[in-house]
Amino acid sequence: MNHLLKLSDLTKEELLTLLETGHDLKKKLKEGIETPYLKGKTLGMIFQKSSTRTRVSFEVGMSQLGGNPLYLSVNDLQMGRGEPIEDTARVLSRYLDAIMIRTYDQSDVELLAEHGTIPIINGLTDLYHPCQVLADLMTIQEVKGELEGLKLAFVGDGNNMANSLIVGALLSGASISVASPTGYQPDPVILDTYSGHPGFTLTENPYEAVKDADVIFTDVWASMGDEAEAEERKAVFQDLYQVNAELLSVAHPRAMVQHCLPAHKDEEVSADIFEKHAPYIFEEAENRLHIQKAVLVHLMGVPAYVS
Repeated sequence: MNHLLKLSDLTKEELLTLLETGHDLKKKLKEGIETPYLKGKTLGMIFQKSSTRTRVSFEVGMSQLGGNPLYLSVNDLQMGRGEPIEDTARVLSRYLDAIMIRTYDQSDVELLAEHGTIPIINGLTDLYHPCQVLADLMTIQEVKGELEGLKLAFVGDGNNMANSLIVGALLSGASISVASPTGYQPDPVILDTYSGHPGFTLTENPYEAVKDADVIFTDVWASMGDEAEAEERKAVFQDLYQVNAELLSVAHPRAMVQHCLPAHKDEEVSADIFEKHAPYIFEEAENRLHIQKAVLVHLMGVPAYVS
């Protein structure tokens, strides 16, 4: 594990090790045990997209690990004036110990890794959201006790969350069923890769996807960059693709709902269901901190992390 560009780069063993480390670091924090594993290290955090959870969790996490987080807006870098990513990677590699980037194009993340000499972490792209799905899997383990054999379901736009969730679920030993309308389904590369997997189902019918599911995921109908399509997308999704009490009636009786936030209540998820499952949703938001600390530790500091 040299980078975290997308979950499909990980082995199952690496995935489970990250989750184990996340649980351990969370426990240590709650017990007041200091974890200065990255003392003297600096993480550069490049943001092309706005952020609440990603910025705060990485910045706080790096500080809790004894390191230095450095916020870098694209508008403040020469990248914003056209300097090639290849050159940016070669320069920043001489100053920093790792880079986390939150951007639009997955190719930006890949180019940083190709031309730099330090670990690169994908904080979000239009194609993938690996850190978010790691936090989701960690939360499911806390609530359900395991991942192996569970049925996960995703309802809504086949966006970066859906793409990464498919990979993360199957890699962890869970099954995953995705319900998205035609024209809004997950990335073709993901579908080509996993369409034959016995644990993966793609449907246009949310009730089929959610039937007997242990965990149900959803996300906004119009992600960042899709705002101009918001009304068009709402017309496509609003009659069928809302996670509400009627839809959850076909899920497992003890099913939990997850949302990566921010949520548009009474659009992709009804307000009552959001509030009912808020303890899980906000625990997952907290777990962004702990699982990203695990990623930082394994990539930047401790060759063989011992819990």
